Amino acid sequence: MAVDSVILPERTKKPKWLRVKLPVGKKYTELRGLVDKYSLNTICTSGSCPNMGECWGEGTATFMILGNICTRSCGFCGVKTGRPETVEWDEPEKVARSIKIMSIKHAVITSVDRDDLKDGGSIIWAETVDAIRRANPNTTLETLIPDFQGNTKQIDRIIEVHPEVVSHNMETVRRLTREVRIQAKYDRSLGVLKYLKENGMRTKTGLMLGLGETEEEVIQTMKDLRAVNCDVITIGQYLQPSKLHLPVKEFITPEQFKKYETLGLEMGFMYVESGALVRSSYKAHKHAI
Repeated sequence: MAVDSVILPERTKKPKWLRVKLPVGKKYTELRGLVDKYSLNTICTSGSCPNMGECWGEGTATFMILGNICTRSCGFCGVKTGRPETVEWDEPEKVARSIKIMSIKHAVITSVDRDDLKDGGSIIWAETVDAIRRANPNTTLETLIPDFQGNTKQIDRIIEVHPEVVSHNMETVRRLTREVRIQAKYDRSLGVLKYLKENGMRTKTGLMLGLGETEEEVIQTMKDLRAVNCDVITIGQYLQPSKLHLPVKEFITPEQFKKYETLGLEMGFMYVESGALVRSSYKAHKHAI
C-alpha cells in the first residue's frame, strides 16, 4: 500500500500546506527582543522553526547544548559535522539564565551527538537539568537526547535528574535507518526508549516522513514504539536542508498525517502530533502534563 503522497517531479514547488505563517503576537515580540538583546541561543531561532511564534506564545522554547558541531553525519540533518569544540562547563548556568530571562514555562533541551567524549556529554546534560531546576523551579523540562551509543550508565544520568519527558528520535523507518541516520541503529534507539520507560520516564520520539518510506513501514514503526511503551510521538514532513542532504522523495498530504494521528491514538499513544510542519518540540508543553 503506497503512502498517500505527492511524488516530486523536478524542482516542484512546496505544496500550499507547507506555507509557513510569519510569527506574530505580543509574547513572540517580547521574547524575540530578549533573545536579540542578550544574544540567547535557541534552536527556535537558529533552526528557523516554522512553529516558533506558536510555541513562544505558549511559553515553550528549545535550547541546544554541547556546541553546534556533531560527531555524526546524518543524511537529513543541517548541523555541521566534524571535530567538536571543547566542552563549556559553565554552559548549564548559561542555559538556566536564558530560560529565566525569557520566563520559559516549558523548556526542551537537545544536543549534538558527542561520541568524542568518554561520557557522551551526559554529565553536562545532567548538570544542565540541575541548573535549570535551581534557577527555574516552576519550569517543566523535556530532554531530547542522543542514543549515547546505548550506554546505560550515561542514560542513567538523565534518569537520575528526572525531567518530565525524555525524548529520543527514531527519525525514520527500519529500512531507511542506515541511509538516513548512518551511525545510528534502529534497534538501539528502540532499546534506549525501552530502558527509559522501564526506569519510570515518560518517553517520546519523532519521525520524519517523505524520505521514501511506505505506509506499512510507518505503521510498523509505530507498532514497534508501542511495543516498548513509548508515550508520545511526533510525525512531520522532512525538508531538505541543502542540496548536499538527502532529497525529499514525497510531500505527505494533510489527510495522510491525520490518518497516522488517528492510528497512533488507537494504538495507545498518549499524545500524537502529526502534520507537515510538526517538529520534535511542537506542543511540547502538553506532553509534560
